[in-house]
Amino acid sequence: MAKPSHREKILTEGLKVVHERGFAGASVRDIVQAAGVPQGSFTNHFMSKEAFGLEIIDLYFDAARQVVDQTLLNPGLSPVARVVAYIDTHRCTREQDVHKGCLFGNFTAESTEHSEPIRLRLVQIYEWLTSTIASCLDDAISHGDLSQNLDSRQVALFILSSLQGALLLAKAQRTLATLESFSAVLTNDVLRLPRLS
Repeated sequence: MAKPSHREKILTEGLKVVHERGFAGASVRDIVQAAGVPQGSFTNHFMSKEAFGLEIIDLYFDAARQVVDQTLLNPGLSPVARVVAYIDTHRCTREQDVHKGCLFGNFTAESTEHSEPIRLRLVQIYEWLTSTIASCLDDAISHGDLSQNLDSRQVALFILSSLQGALLLAKAQRTLATLESFSAVLTNDVLRLPRLS
């Protein structure tokens, strides 16, 4: 009889450990302990900790794609509303876990100097997110909701980099104030949406 695979459990529980402690701060022992599996199970499924890191980035990306599907790619919302909904989702979901930050941002700050495969994977993810945001902005320009002079690619990069920066500051400060501030500047000054009275 074949042994049951512990791969999925190591990935799902290992993602939680890495998100809580950081990639460098989470040892293989911590990961297998959280998963409740023998230490040898890790090396049975992953050639290295770096290989494991790449897989948990993709696991986290799966969840990020679901958020994108519900917001940036949601045909039921206007193009500008999609962008605002994407930012709002981060504000809502980070309240309890503000100290953890965004796993993409954490890996960017921690691992891109030490792992070229991780750096390149993050670049791909950021490029996909930037292009998806830019596409929403292009739709908004086509609908007449935003100025024809708006550089959608440049603004999309601003949104993504500001969001990541706000999440990093929120992680350090243990408050969502920076995310609230970014959201206000984006809607009022960049997208110039009408203020609610």
